[in-house]
Amino acid sequence: MPAVAEELVLVVPTSRFHALGRFQGFSADTNRYLPALLQGDDLSYRPRGQMEQDPGFKQLIPYVVFRYTDSAGAEYLFQYTRGGGQGEKRLHAKRSIGVGGHISADDVGSLTCHHDVYREGMRRELAEEVIIDSPYNEQCVGLINDDETPVGQVHLGVVHVCDVLRPAVSPREADFLDAGFRPVNELLSGIEGFESWSQIVLAALFK
Repeated sequence: MPAVAEELVLVVPTSRFHALGRFQGFSADTNRYLPALLQGDDLSYRPRGQMEQDPGFKQLIPYVVFRYTDSAGAEYLFQYTRGGGQGEKRLHAKRSIGVGGHISADDVGSLTCHHDVYREGMRRELAEEVIIDSPYNEQCVGLINDDETPVGQVHLGVVHVCDVLRPAVSPREADFLDAGFRPVNELLSGIEGFESWSQIVLAALFK
């Protein structure tokens, strides 16, 4: 039986990120980082298993947060608990407010611009993971870097906020457990139970 080909994921050398200005936590300076990261000629697609263990590269990950604001101005975020079937075993049983995943070589197709490939990969990840039954507005609001955890050392998150007209986002994957919108204050009060990226985003954008 032939071996299944390993997924090739989009990565940027960690040295390029550092040259732009390394930070720990959250940065709202998307104009400084994202265009330069996606326009570099040193972007490549490499085996995911190898990249999960190599801090010499950062895997670019869209991290999409769904927000609903009610008529009284109260904010609610879509959240869930990661089940055992999700790809990153180091995040299992952690709560999360982020939906997204790796940009794959399969996202390239006929696209020639890395920015377009990134957007296509984000669109694919959302379509695979959730059902969005509401109009929404999406904007890129910042980046996450967390070199204090093994997962964070090999990933760079790009944070997008999707403001939905209705709180009508539901999981398409069975491994999204206890999923739904919760008040921001409730999530902040239990922030210790979230994965590190969610903790960073909650503290940076919603405190």
